[in-house]
Amino acid sequence: MKFAVPEKFPAARLQRARGIGRISTKQRDSRTVLDTLFQEGCSKIRLPNTHSSALEAVLINTAGGITGGDHLAWAADVAAGGRLVLTTQACERSYRSTGDVAQVHIDLKVRAGAHLDWLPQETILFEASKLHRWLNVDLEEAATLTAIEAVLLGRDAMGEDAYDAILRDNWRVRRNGRLIHAEATSLSGQGNERDAPSLLAGNKAFASILHIAANDDAAAALATRIQQRLPDGAIALSVNGPRLVIRAMAETGLALRRMIVPTLYELTGAGSLPRLWHL
Repeated sequence: MKFAVPEKFPAARLQRARGIGRISTKQRDSRTVLDTLFQEGCSKIRLPNTHSSALEAVLINTAGGITGGDHLAWAADVAAGGRLVLTTQACERSYRSTGDVAQVHIDLKVRAGAHLDWLPQETILFEASKLHRWLNVDLEEAATLTAIEAVLLGRDAMGEDAYDAILRDNWRVRRNGRLIHAEATSLSGQGNERDAPSLLAGNKAFASILHIAANDDAAAALATRIQQRLPDGAIALSVNGPRLVIRAMAETGLALRRMIVPTLYELTGAGSLPRLWHL
């Protein structure tokens, strides 16, 4: 008996991670408590006990990292007058991709007079990684926001530079449906964008912090207080209307964290940082 032998076997289809996590809050006796929680796939949400009136939620990617073709989606809805802190269990790792792009979508709704702290730990870009990320925030009247995204280029302990890592990071923040903040970070895997003095100047860690105050006066007062306490290093602050924006760069992830943690303490709505952020 003769068997037909194919000229070319089809390429193996690699398993990809998928995850969806959603949380909403409600108010009870002046405290923010859980209303609904949904988790699917590799996305998990845990609620540690705290001594704050704010609710703290820890986002966990049980896949252990993200690589080409993976897709994560996180969403939160904070009730009017509430306080919610979102952080991550550990640094997110964007691993080497064989061609596809990893995608992360974050959609956050902050109701009237509420505050949300979006405080994920750093994202580590590995060599040849490809990550596209979208952060969309919808604020109602007098709602406030503190958000950070910090990125480490390669692993210090391994001596990596991750010059070929690709990152697309898009932020859109709206108040009552009107766009009030938009920014895009792009690393295309070109060395000149990393080494140029006007860009990263050879630094391997950087962060963007955004605070949306309830009004222009509150933002101006906060900016004055923080400006006087900014640590030494490549860190700077600007204020425009209700928006306060801070940019920071450092040679290592540890140096970056030491630089930004004092500022985050000033901006958090919970009055303290999650335990997972403590050095």
